[in-house]
Amino acid sequence: MKTPGRRPQRVAEAIREVVAPFIQTQVRDPRIVALVTVTAVHVTPDLKRAVVAVAIHGDEAARQKTLEGLDSAAPAVRHEVGRQIRLRTVPEIVFEPDRGVDNLSRIEAVLAELRRAGGGEPEGGTS
Repeated sequence: MKTPGRRPQRVAEAIREVVAPFIQTQVRDPRIVALVTVTAVHVTPDLKRAVVAVAIHGDEAARQKTLEGLDSAAPAVRHEVGRQIRLRTVPEIVFEPDRGVDNLSRIEAVLAELRRAGGGEPEGGTS
C-alpha cells in the first residue's frame, strides 16, 4: 500500500491559509456571532475531504449557532479554496469544533483551583 507522503499536509496548510482570512473577512452569516479561530486543517490522503478544526470563543449557544453558520458557509469556502489553490479536485470542506481549546481551559481552571486551595504553586511547577 502506498503511503500518502507530505502532499496532504502541504494541501492542508494551503487550505488553512485560505480559509482563516476568508472566514474573518468574507463570511457574513448572521449566525456567526462568536470569534472563530482556525486551529488546524486535516486532509484525507485522497484529498477529497478537508476537516477544518475551529476554536469558537463564547458560550455554548453562541458556539452552536456559529458552527451552524460555518456549515452553511462551507460551499462558499470551498469555492474560494478552489479559486486560490490549483487542485484537480477541490476537497469537501467540513467544520469541526476544536475541543483541545476547551480541554486546555478546563485544565487551567483546575490548576487555578488547586493553587487557591493549596496556597500557592505546586512543587516542581514551572510557571
